[in-house]
Amino acid sequence: MPKKSSAAQYGNQSISSLKGADRVRKRPAVIFGSDGLEGCEHSVFEILSNSVDEAREGYGQVIILTAFADHTFEVEDFGRGVPLDYNEAEGRYNWELVYCELYAGGKYDNNSDGAAYEYSLGLNGLGACATQYSSEFMHVTSYNNGRVYHIEFAKGEAATELSVREPSKKENGRTGTITRWKPDLDVFTDIAVPREHLENVLKKQSIVNPGTKFIFRWETEDGSFEESEYLYERGIIQYVSELSGDGALTPPVLWNLETMGRDRADKPDYKLKAEVSFCFTNTANGLEYYHNGSFLEHGGSPDKAVRSAFTFAIDKYLKTTGKYNKNEAKITFTDVEDSLLCVINSVSTQTSYANQTKKAINNTFIAEALTDFLRQQLEIYFTENPIDADKIAGQVLVNKRSRESAESTRLNLKKKLGGTMDMTNRIEKFVGCRSKDPEKRELYIVEGDSALTSTKLGRTAEY
Repeated sequence: MPKKSSAAQYGNQSISSLKGADRVRKRPAVIFGSDGLEGCEHSVFEILSNSVDEAREGYGQVIILTAFADHTFEVEDFGRGVPLDYNEAEGRYNWELVYCELYAGGKYDNNSDGAAYEYSLGLNGLGACATQYSSEFMHVTSYNNGRVYHIEFAKGEAATELSVREPSKKENGRTGTITRWKPDLDVFTDIAVPREHLENVLKKQSIVNPGTKFIFRWETEDGSFEESEYLYERGIIQYVSELSGDGALTPPVLWNLETMGRDRADKPDYKLKAEVSFCFTNTANGLEYYHNGSFLEHGGSPDKAVRSAFTFAIDKYLKTTGKYNKNEAKITFTDVEDSLLCVINSVSTQTSYANQTKKAINNTFIAEALTDFLRQQLEIYFTENPIDADKIAGQVLVNKRSRESAESTRLNLKKKLGGTMDMTNRIEKFVGCRSKDPEKRELYIVEGDSALTSTKLGRTAEY
């Protein structure tokens, strides 16, 4: 391969570092998982999740998301209000730390007594800053400590000074944060976030944050707003009941776990709380996992626990009750999953997310704790509810045997179609001769199995 010209050589001056907003604007996928629409969608969730964290701590039970026709977004909450004033410990203003400094935030010590947050979706101090960096503009208004703070940004830089004023009579006693921004098309290839996506996000958040009302406002072409509300007072069991309807094999149940543990012997203990709701149904099977409010699209620790515990417990029940046929293979999770509707909503003071998009968690303690908890609870459930246990066992066996039958049919068909298609395997009871020479081969047509046997015995198999 010919060498490039000396102007394109790789040397000491070839190394550079991204600074300021360019750390996100030039590589948004590192933070948001994509520089396309999916990344833009995640940037909206980053701001929304800060409001959700406030509500989960008990500050403000209403969150308003507005989507404007020009693809500007606004999130309004009634929490404590993001601190924007001077930070003596850091020697800088908090508006600069929160919105202009990656890895700066108030959620690093969630596992400590007296922390500002105990169970937060925010974790790394990246979301607000990265979203500001990737915006065409961002305006932040904070009602905090009896004052109203306001600052504006453009293209990742502060566009105004921090303003501070006394609240008006209408604002008196008001707390919370209003963030309005527009994702930048110079950063994302697409910023037209679909209405259905935003509605789905708010619905999911209302499910795992029971009692918190989410209001969605969508601006139409004529400038008016269509408004919808999402509120699940009873959380995930209400959601499971809604999905399963009246035709479920077993009624939805809700189990709660609260424990402490560590991921490794030399690591500190942390708190874990989890809600598990499930039922068995043939109409709406599915698995959904949430941790600290984040929808775990790729599962991780909770998924490992569900797969292990349900398979183990149901297999044990089938063996104990003698429902397996003699020499029958044991069930797999596929057989369970076909009829299982299960939702887990967990929170912890320490979380190991797979990455910034937070679609999976890897905590070993969470996987082990949930596995043990589910095994124990399922064993108790099967003992206390023998009728439902038999329904579950019977349905899982039906799923297993149907799967095996379908697989057997598939393999036989594959074998048949994969072989050489000639007279021998196209016609039932056709008996071919040994010779491949068409000059020697003869065709005899007989009637009945007895005539076929006599012909086979009375002729040379060669032809």
